[in-house]
Amino acid sequence: MFGSAMAFGLMAIAIRYATRYVPTQEVAFFRNGFGLLALLPMLLRPGHAPLRTKQLPRYFMRSAIGLASMLCGFWAIGHLPLAQAISLSYSTPLFVTLAAVLWLGEKVRFRRWAAVIAGFIGVLVIVRPGSNGFAAGSLIAVLAALLSALVAIQIKQLTRVDGPDTVVFYTYVFWVPLSLVPALFVWVWPSAIAWAWLVATGVLGTAGQLLWTRALKLGEVSALTPISFTQLPLVTLLGWLLFDQALDRWTVIGALIILGSNAYIAHREAVLARRAATQSPSAAAKPIE
Repeated sequence: MFGSAMAFGLMAIAIRYATRYVPTQEVAFFRNGFGLLALLPMLLRPGHAPLRTKQLPRYFMRSAIGLASMLCGFWAIGHLPLAQAISLSYSTPLFVTLAAVLWLGEKVRFRRWAAVIAGFIGVLVIVRPGSNGFAAGSLIAVLAALLSALVAIQIKQLTRVDGPDTVVFYTYVFWVPLSLVPALFVWVWPSAIAWAWLVATGVLGTAGQLLWTRALKLGEVSALTPISFTQLPLVTLLGWLLFDQALDRWTVIGALIILGSNAYIAHREAVLARRAATQSPSAAAKPIE
């Protein structure tokens, strides 16, 4: 998980540099293209199970929403202070909880609702609507988190039938052509230095995804979630060193609230999962607290 956090943090730096040379839409296309190229040798190696699926329409929808989230997130990384963009991306689990209630019909009780409300207070602290520090661009980062939450729900549905490698593979298969369409409208041929940053974006993004998937397979979410937060101090430090971005105290306060909320939600989910595993099937079906 620590390796995943570092890979995603460095990917954010690569995106920041890449957007200096090419538009956001083009960065997203090359991130997907180079990401797929980095993924193929691992997924298509001899002895690997065939990647078949009967859910192609669902993959198309998941990829379309995921691409919209990616474009919003990349724009935020390229135009907002890095610490603010990454902090707001951590609001995704809060939206996941809401989406699970509205979409999947899951029941959430007081303690998780309290954590979600606290997390959204953290988002408001960072965005500060109505104040002099409010930037409309921060809403794009929030939209990226919202769309990412919808993707998380779709992945949960897809993995009921297909394995994680299949989900990742078909996501990239759709992402590449879908992201090419908006890129063509703003196409700028990359310079040599731009190519380097674009390749780094794809490779680091794929490495982060693979490490994240394997971390969740090996350990509990409640133990791993706090480790994933190390991405934020890394990006904050590099934003200061490389881009001379001062750390805003409201971003720090809001980020701490959001991260604390996420850590508690992950802890409660792990506790309830362990409790359900030791109970009878009828008892394990109780609403989530």
